Amino acid sequence: AVLIAGYKRSLPGDTDLPAVNNRMMELQYLCVLLFAAVLWPEVQGKLKPGECEVCIKFMEKFIKRIDDTYTDRTDQDAIELMLFKTCKEATGKEERLCYYVGASDISATKLVREATKPIAQGKPAEKVCEDLKKKDTQICELQHEQEIDLNTVDFKTLRVKDLKKILNDLGGECKGCTEKRDFIDKIEQIKKKKEL
Repeated sequence: AVLIAGYKRSLPGDTDLPAVNNRMMELQYLCVLLFAAVLWPEVQGKLKPGECEVCIKFMEKFIKRIDDTYTDRTDQDAIELMLFKTCKEATGKEERLCYYVGASDISATKLVREATKPIAQGKPAEKVCEDLKKKDTQICELQHEQEIDLNTVDFKTLRVKDLKKILNDLGGECKGCTEKRDFIDKIEQIKKKKEL
């Protein structure tokens, strides 16, 4: 053995060399196990709880619509036409999902067959979305906006962006509003009118 800069280095023929090799093999094995435990579910495309909520809810409604319309769910062409029709009626995040899947007129990609084939095979909405996630991860990044209970929320804690959205959802607008207080007053005014 030779001492180099404070470290003991094994030379060929030293008895410590097999122990070092065994330790290196153990570390490599441990790294592989960590990869498998931590990253493998991501590689496989398994959905985590709460993930892909827009896709799953849309596909559940879509599958129910197919089951209500057709007695035989195996006709992929009919399912595809129904998907295009459903996507023309979609709004908000569901419209964005249709864009990602390729069922919208302005879509750049076409994953429609990847969406309709598992449905025709009888797979549930979660599995359809899991398969779509493997093709385009943006599909599962879509999340529904959190609902705000107007009766219990403290408007002072919300951002102006959220106040504007609430005002818009209530069907109001606030021309000339510059301060947060202006938006809050307008929302409360509209709430009082709707309660009457």
